[in-house]
Amino acid sequence: MRLDKFLCKSTELTRAQSGELIESAEVSVNGEVITDPAVQVHENNSITLSGKLLTPRASRYIMMHKPLNTLSSNVDGDYPSVMNCLDIDKVCDLHIAGRLDADTTGLVLVTDDGRWSFNIINPKYHCEKVYRVSLRDPINDDVADKFALGVQLQGEISLTRPAKLEVQSPKEVLLTITEGKYHQVKRMFAAVGNRVNGLHRQQIGDITLDIEVGQWRYLTTDEINSFSVLQL
Repeated sequence: MRLDKFLCKSTELTRAQSGELIESAEVSVNGEVITDPAVQVHENNSITLSGKLLTPRASRYIMMHKPLNTLSSNVDGDYPSVMNCLDIDKVCDLHIAGRLDADTTGLVLVTDDGRWSFNIINPKYHCEKVYRVSLRDPINDDVADKFALGVQLQGEISLTRPAKLEVQSPKEVLLTITEGKYHQVKRMFAAVGNRVNGLHRQQIGDITLDIEVGQWRYLTTDEINSFSVLQL
C-alpha cells in the first residue's frame, strides 16, 4: 500500500496530514527516511513516525448489498455513494473490490486490504462473478454456446473469456464471468442482439449474497481466506 495510506491505517491522521509529515522527513521505512507519500510499503516493514514504531490496524473485509441507483465510489456524484450504507469509522480508507454500475444491484466486497482485493479484480486469477440478468427479449438457444466460446465486444480486440450461461426463464438467466470489462454483461448481450433490463450480482468466488438491500456485514475468516486459493 502507499506510505500515506499506511500512516492513516496506523494513526488517526488524515491522508493530507500523513502526506505533510512524510514530506517533512518525519517518516522512516526500514531505517531510511522517505519523503514521497506514494512510495509502496508492506505491513511487515518497520515504519516509524518521529521515531515511534507504527502498527497498522487490522484490515477490514465487508459484504454489502448495493441498492439501485448508488455509486461504487467513496464520494457522492450523480447518485449517492454506496459507502453511505456503512456506519463505521474511517470509511474513507476503504475501497470496493469490483465495482458495479449505478443501475446494478447486489454483492460488493469492501476492504482496506489492497493485496486481497487484487486477487478478486485481476482477471488472471479467474475469480468467478455470478449475475442474475433480466432481458428485454427471450434468450436464444445458441447464446450459451456463444458465451462459452467467447464473444466479440464492440471496441475490443480479443474475445471475452469463456462464460457460463444458465437459463432460468425465457427472459431471465444466470451469467458467470471471470473478468470485468467495462459494462461487460450489458455489452455481451448486446453482442448477441439482446438488451439487459436488470442486473444483479449475487456471488463473487465462494461468497454468496445473504443480506437485505442496503445492509452490510463483516466477512467470516473462511470467506476472507477463500480468495487466497485462487489459481492462475
